[in-house]
Amino acid sequence: MVGLPQDPAALYRQIRASLRDRESREDFVMPASYMFHDVPASHADGEADPVAVVLGELDRHGVDVALISLSANTEAARRALTDHPERFVGSWTCDPNRGMDGIRELVRVHEQWGVRAVSLFPHGVSPQVAIDAPQMYPIYAKCVELGLPVFVTVGVAGPRVPSMVQHVERVDQVMYDFPELVFVMRHGAEPWTDLAVKLMLKWPNLYYSTSAFSPRYYPANIIEYANTRGADRVLYGGYFPMGLSLDRIMTELPGVPLKAEVWPKFLRENAARVLGLTDAS
Repeated sequence: MVGLPQDPAALYRQIRASLRDRESREDFVMPASYMFHDVPASHADGEADPVAVVLGELDRHGVDVALISLSANTEAARRALTDHPERFVGSWTCDPNRGMDGIRELVRVHEQWGVRAVSLFPHGVSPQVAIDAPQMYPIYAKCVELGLPVFVTVGVAGPRVPSMVQHVERVDQVMYDFPELVFVMRHGAEPWTDLAVKLMLKWPNLYYSTSAFSPRYYPANIIEYANTRGADRVLYGGYFPMGLSLDRIMTELPGVPLKAEVWPKFLRENAARVLGLTDAS
């Protein structure tokens, strides 16, 4: 998970409209600034090419392939996919409130750009839509049909908005109704990580991404699961440039107590399999 640098005001416009407390609306650079240190006032340099900036960071830290959103920065993201298809794969964010218009748009984007994943933010749309709500089901069905995994924000939301739409227990019903759906829990699942582990033991197509977490704060029970029965289910996810620099992430990663045989799966193989990339070695 990598973002292309852009103006935070544009990136967070939709979720900011739902915020009610003064600090979030007026002081925070990003909606969850209280959770991160040294969030830059802007991660966009008007003089710099955002694609070149990200490629430079990927090269500097030995990252081969990045998953980027076509929804967040359309022009730059499309240029990244066109000019560097070996380095970038695309995802598309769906708003379940758009109904069939959103489904048709997903199909068009998939056909034109070959997106390999769909992102869903239950807390970040207006009105909010729960993980197991009826509005989500057409998206899940289309993802099964297209062979696309869904990356869904679960757990207490970072921004100061209600979080029950993302309770991990809601995933259980979705996996029952869509056993072919590849579902990746994103952004922590806290404080319900024990339940997240229990559900991954139960459902073979359920995964966990460490996105939006500094490695020093990866939940201990997730790491324990990865080191035991979950080596094939936990995959690395970043948060550059929204809240974490790659410098910080890569500096802290060696301190994560994963077994030697788990690291290749965590850093590469699991994501390659989930995203349908040909090279999973």
